[in-house]
Amino acid sequence: MRRIVAVGATSAMAQGALRVAAARGDRLCLVGRNRARLQAVADDLKVRGSPAVHLLDVSLTDTAAVASWVAEADRLLEGMDTLLVAHGTLTDQAAAQLDPQVMARDVEVNFTSAAAVLTVAANLLASRGGGSIAVITSVAGDRGRQSNYVYGAAKAALSTFVAGLRHRLHPQGVRVVDLRPGFVDTPMTAHLPKGPLFASAEKVGGLIYGALGSEGVRYVPGFWRWIMWVVRNLPDALFLRSKL
Repeated sequence: MRRIVAVGATSAMAQGALRVAAARGDRLCLVGRNRARLQAVADDLKVRGSPAVHLLDVSLTDTAAVASWVAEADRLLEGMDTLLVAHGTLTDQAAAQLDPQVMARDVEVNFTSAAAVLTVAANLLASRGGGSIAVITSVAGDRGRQSNYVYGAAKAALSTFVAGLRHRLHPQGVRVVDLRPGFVDTPMTAHLPKGPLFASAEKVGGLIYGALGSEGVRYVPGFWRWIMWVVRNLPDALFLRSKL
C-alpha cells in the first residue's frame, strides 16, 4: 500500500493514475486549487477502493506556503512515501511570445511552482532515507520548437531539475522518475485535432502508476522515446525548415 501525495490531482493524467492507485488500496492526499473538483475526484476514488482520501486546496504558485501544506499532507497520510507532481498548463504560445507577463506566468506554473514542491518534499523523504518522486514533464522539453517553445522551455527546466534531484537523492534511497508524455487526449488538449499519436488519459495514467518507484526517464507511451530521438537529432539545416 502506497501513501501518495498527488499535486495537480484534478488533471486527467493524474486521475488516470489515481484510479489505479485506489483500486490497489493506496492511501491518497489530493492537492489542487479547486476544492469542488478535488471533492468530485475524491468521491470517485473512494468508490474505487481507496481506504483514505484527503484533500488540500492550495495555491500552487504560492511558494511561501509550500512547506506548510506539504507537512500537512504528510501528517494526513501518517507519513507519505510517494509524491506525484502532475500540475501544469498548456501555454498559449502566440500570447506568450508577445507578452512577457504571460510568458513569466506560464514558466511560474510549469516550472517554478513544481520545483518549489519538489524542494520541500525531497528534503522530507531524504530525511527518512526512502520514498519515491514522480514528475510529469513533457516531450516538449526535448527540443525547442516554434510551436510551443515557452511551454517546452519550462518543461526542459523541470526535467533538468528532476535529473539533478535524482542524482542527489539516489544515495539517500529516494527514487526519482521523469515522466514524459506525448499527445494525450485531455481537456487541456481539447482544442487540438486528434491523430494516431494521441493516447487516452486512462492509458497514460496506468503507465504513470506503473512507473512509480522507478528511476530515470520514462516516455509515456514508450514509442515517444524514438520519435523524440529523431526530433532531437534532426540537423538544423532540416529542422529550421520544418513546421514542428
